[in-house]
Amino acid sequence: MRIPRIYHPEAISLGASIALTDDAVQHVARVLRLGESSPLVLFNGNGKDYAATIIRVDKRHVEVNITDAETLNNESPVSIHLGQGISRGDRMDFALQKSVELGVQQITPLFTERCGVKLSGERLAKKLRQWQKIVISACEQCGRATIPTVNPPQSLAEFMATEFNGLRLTLDPTAERQLISYQQQAKAGVQLVIGPEGGLTDTEIADTQTQGFEPIRLGPRILRTETAALAAITAIQYAFGDFA
Repeated sequence: MRIPRIYHPEAISLGASIALTDDAVQHVARVLRLGESSPLVLFNGNGKDYAATIIRVDKRHVEVNITDAETLNNESPVSIHLGQGISRGDRMDFALQKSVELGVQQITPLFTERCGVKLSGERLAKKLRQWQKIVISACEQCGRATIPTVNPPQSLAEFMATEFNGLRLTLDPTAERQLISYQQQAKAGVQLVIGPEGGLTDTEIADTQTQGFEPIRLGPRILRTETAALAAITAIQYAFGDFA
């Protein structure tokens, strides 16, 4: 049976006894129903997995002992920064979850002209916490020990204005060039812009080009926003990363 991986937000050291967080207790004790002596793997985002054994468990408290540490080497060689147009419902959650599984290293949710989601104040802060939890959960599942950053949402104009020395791409189903034509330009990383439902406007696509973003297409079919993120990141990993 696969040993469960659990995120722990604090420092972890060999030989230490650690009390798990309330969320981890809920999962370990109430969902998985693990008992004393059961093995776990903990990670805190520093690139290492920590082998652990449960030494105390009840419905409200789980304590583990750290028995080993392993530095993982499963991060992609290409740094991908996804600028994802915010979409409604579960589409955004799905795009974030799967992009983490595919190896993206940084995510910036984007407000665009066709973005139908209004977020501000406490609602925005709550949504950002939710997105970061989705990212952590995806890391638990896929075996990553480095946690991608979910940046505070910003406008497309703000995102384009950030300094970046790598390959900048905009997914555009009307573009003439394909990803393969940029084979030699991704060594410094990739910034990828994907629009929300309804896509980016012609003006937004033109604006991205003035900021050095190259429009690319993935094929002859128009993809939904959450599908587009998965397809584009997969193509980038195949062309420049660790999928080849």
